Amino acid sequence: MLQELGERLIGLTAPELDELPIDERLREVVLAASAMTAKGALRRQKQLIGKLMRGADADAIRRIIDARSTDDRLAKRAFAEAERWRDRIVSEGHTAIGEYQQVTGSADEALGNLLTELQRTSNERTAKGIRRQIFQNVHSTLLASARDDRIPR
Repeated sequence: MLQELGERLIGLTAPELDELPIDERLREVVLAASAMTAKGALRRQKQLIGKLMRGADADAIRRIIDARSTDDRLAKRAFAEAERWRDRIVSEGHTAIGEYQQVTGSADEALGNLLTELQRTSNERTAKGIRRQIFQNVHSTLLASARDDRIPR
């Protein structure tokens, strides 16, 4: 239904709306709806959005929004997975790195170097920075893997 699709537009930011094949009038109405708090006014605005959606390419809009939702889910999944791998690498060491490299197909030596550096440091501030670097390394690899559909589901 066009009104339901139009309601999905309300949560988007102005730059995200710019990526959609919608006219300026619909864009303005959607942005106005996102600022509304009165239920009656918002309900009427949603009806107007549904009416204006009749002139829009609903299939193209739906595809773009669905693709964005898929990307968001992949990014969230990669973030959570990166946190788990970072924790395993920090606690289990090189064994976890070996398993991580098997799962992702990554042969990056940087993780081993970071782990060694982490094990040698006694400064908590430095250790925190190294754990952050491990996370960033793992996250970027997992995000790329997620887009290649290699990340475990």
